[in-house]
Amino acid sequence: MQKYRWQILIALLGLILIAGILFLILRDGEQEISTPQPVSGGAFIEAEIGSCIRLNPLLDFNNQVDRDIDALLFSGLLKFNSSAIPQPDLAEGWAVSADSTLYTFYLRENALWHDGQPVTADDVIFTYSKFMDEDYSGPSYLKDFWSDITITKIDTNIVQFGLPEPFAPFLDYLSIGLLPDHLLRGVSASDLIDHPFNLNPIGTGPYKFDHFLIEENEIQGISLVVNEDYYSEVPFLQRFEFYFFDNTEGAVNAVLTGEAQGLMGIELEYLQEILDAPSLNLHSAPVPSLYMVLFNLDHPKKTFLNEKVVRQAMMLALNRQHMIDEVFQGQAVPANSLFLDGTWAAMDPPSGWEFDPDEANRLLDAEEWDLPAGAAQGTEEYVRGKEDQTLTFTLIHADDSQSQQIAEMIQLEWASIGIRIELNALSSEEMVSDYLEPRTYQAALVNYNFNNSPDPDPYPFWHDAELDTGQNYSNFSDRNISIWLEQARTTPDVLRRSALYKRFLYRFNDLLPGLPLFFPVESYVVDTTVQGITIGPLFDPSYRFHAVQEWYLVARNTIPEAVDSSAEEIIEP
Repeated sequence: MQKYRWQILIALLGLILIAGILFLILRDGEQEISTPQPVSGGAFIEAEIGSCIRLNPLLDFNNQVDRDIDALLFSGLLKFNSSAIPQPDLAEGWAVSADSTLYTFYLRENALWHDGQPVTADDVIFTYSKFMDEDYSGPSYLKDFWSDITITKIDTNIVQFGLPEPFAPFLDYLSIGLLPDHLLRGVSASDLIDHPFNLNPIGTGPYKFDHFLIEENEIQGISLVVNEDYYSEVPFLQRFEFYFFDNTEGAVNAVLTGEAQGLMGIELEYLQEILDAPSLNLHSAPVPSLYMVLFNLDHPKKTFLNEKVVRQAMMLALNRQHMIDEVFQGQAVPANSLFLDGTWAAMDPPSGWEFDPDEANRLLDAEEWDLPAGAAQGTEEYVRGKEDQTLTFTLIHADDSQSQQIAEMIQLEWASIGIRIELNALSSEEMVSDYLEPRTYQAALVNYNFNNSPDPDPYPFWHDAELDTGQNYSNFSDRNISIWLEQARTTPDVLRRSALYKRFLYRFNDLLPGLPLFFPVESYVVDTTVQGITIGPLFDPSYRFHAVQEWYLVARNTIPEAVDSSAEEIIEP
């Protein structure tokens, strides 16, 4: 034993000596640590599934490829950060009147169009007036919304919007990219559809249109060049190109072989192949697409659906993580509330509705929803009842494969606690027109898609004013919740709205009129050579470019000032 102690002592003395030498070297400046700093240079190639149709932010709602490209070419008055909080963009700031009906925006004086002309209030008025045109062919909800808004030019760089009544989600509508009045003045909304501008766009974004990539007289892609006169931080990447592919397989092969460096929206069948590729990084973020079980709380026959304890038991019996793993291969996150985690309105702490079938059974037992004597689990007789009712009903769901799988798993899990449901697969259109709108359904598995809507406003779905003709398909009525939702919808103060939504969520979590399940996750595949990428909640797939100015391919190892500054090395990650 003695000789081993001497060896340990010698080793310790050696480590102390080495540490002392390193300390002296660093203290005396004989060795400095260099830090990679990104520099301008390089080109990024994105694989896109589909093709470009019109590069115009007023006409890109039905084509994701156009929306992705427009996100780099155009800017709105404001933008949203990863917490869904509005931030200045073309407007350097804004003010709201005391009655919350007037919004005054102050444009940046250094904001220029790609042709060098300044951005003015005329551009704002031209852009948003197109939504008011009778012949505007975009989404009808935009036309309806803007028909009640007035726009006034206060000065060259000041514009004011007048609302008929307070409406806090108004800022949601102001992230749409502006169009140049000096190039399109007098062009109607209908003429804009086939205008040459759409194939030779002039915007204000961090990148400028350069040329289309054409092979055999067909557009195969598009090349953008950095906007050196960008009013904000100029991107490091000098060129941004999109290659168009007809299908996912071709796009996946492009990133696997290095032909492209990025691809958004990986179908689950290709996920493992991507994960196994050492040259690729996978950036994932939740999307505002909430899967949820709704109940018709006012159904004349299935009155037990209006019993809170029954709904609580059904929630406890759902193994949401198992559904996520089986149906989405892990590419989803449990819904802790009705809002995306990480956004300003989300509830913290989480809901607490964890999988607990034993507690679900205890709740139903306590309410005397009894099982037939001797009934065996898994048999048709294993159904709880009380008086003249049994816990049986029909769950309608969309006829896509994922909804079908989820519904079947719900069916099995509720059967395990003595609740039997029948499944009815329908088209999305049938679900809405034949069952949800007329309130003839009993329960429904729905997917609330809030794409391109960072504002979380839940008023249309849970306020009692929406009971008869609105989207409150559950027939849910709670005066406290309605008051809070009204107040939150009419104050532009984010902190005040957040406090109101917290009250709403806690009460919702107690009453549980619907069962929040999960938010799917979208994945963005990027080559490991590309650095500086951060992805937050994807309110639209194009939000992956929200911090494109920070992406880089080329970096310089910079030596601290104490050492000769000529000692620099250009490296590529």
